[in-house]
Amino acid sequence: MLLIKNGYVLTMAGKPIRNGCVLIDGSKIISVGKKVDACPSACDQIDAGGGWVMPGLIDAHSHIGITEEKKSIEGDDGNESTEPITPYLRAIDAINPMDPAFHSAIKAGITSAMIGPGSANVVGGQFAFIKLWGRCLDDMIVLAPAAMKVAFGENPKATYGESNEMPSTRMGIAAMLREELTKAKRYYLAKEAAEREGKDYDFDFERECWIPVFKKEIPLKAHVHRADDILTAIRIAKEFDLRMTLDHCTEGHLIIDEIKASGFPAIIGPTLSSRNKIEVQYMDFKEYGILNKAGVKIAVTTDHPVTRIPCLAICAGLAAREGLGIDEALKAITIYPAEICGVSGRLGSLEIGKDADIAIFSGNPLEVFTQTLYTIVNGKIVYNSFTDDR
Repeated sequence: MLLIKNGYVLTMAGKPIRNGCVLIDGSKIISVGKKVDACPSACDQIDAGGGWVMPGLIDAHSHIGITEEKKSIEGDDGNESTEPITPYLRAIDAINPMDPAFHSAIKAGITSAMIGPGSANVVGGQFAFIKLWGRCLDDMIVLAPAAMKVAFGENPKATYGESNEMPSTRMGIAAMLREELTKAKRYYLAKEAAEREGKDYDFDFERECWIPVFKKEIPLKAHVHRADDILTAIRIAKEFDLRMTLDHCTEGHLIIDEIKASGFPAIIGPTLSSRNKIEVQYMDFKEYGILNKAGVKIAVTTDHPVTRIPCLAICAGLAAREGLGIDEALKAITIYPAEICGVSGRLGSLEIGKDADIAIFSGNPLEVFTQTLYTIVNGKIVYNSFTDDR
């Protein structure tokens, strides 16, 4: 067992607990409160010394390990930009846990992330939600597949239009996505009918990957910056009755009512990066608070490596300053991304029965001078600021 004591415990599921404790047995949390009664005298202990004890932070949209640091072309596996429709690609086949960014994330108290292909393709492939500590990716997976990447706007246009290939327009992007969804839905319905009737069906590897999307087990993960692209994504998701997350959602604050009415959550960012293309000209940290106050569920993303993943809490802090507020900003890097990514049954809050993925900070992690004291994944201390000098 491991006992964390004397902490300012922010469970993300209730009021903060001063001088609180968290008791871990194996990889699970078994007690949270002012005191614990089931802790043996020989239990390993961490004295938080008044530090902030929180769920491990979560980045809801990342390319860590798939677009590696320091590796240039050899480590860049983010986009299979040789054909625009590639739903059958799986992020788990490209994520490299040896990417140095993984340790940077752990050192920043970030314990898990949603990771997948980039936005060169209209359909890029399957995202995976993984923990950020380990060497064997199969042991790090929390949910895979976790989402299906689709992209609108400038990126697929530039990737293929410059080579005089389709899509070169927004009309082309939407048409290609509709065509793929139509074919995939036809396959899904035919397979279901065959199974009901006990008949054989022709297995199609390139369509099978869509079945969790049509069953609403996982969402479309839509790369959208401009307001018109956001609305096109919403239109298509509604046409096919699919779940979706609005990733980046840079101009979301310009169409608040439409996003709220859609019911889709927004994963906003990377707002700390430069306005280096037309689509992000209206990027502003005020957007987080505007959408949050309108009732849209939001999460903060660094879009690593666009903004480096250790900056996640600082991005949330800037959003807090610009109208999101501290409490909501902390939720936007813990429980909200867990809910949006479909893993809140295990992660995102400190509650009995959940995974013991915990970060202990010297103070508020939204403040730039705050240090990560300990990071715990699956009940194991994987970063200790007092002994780890890396």
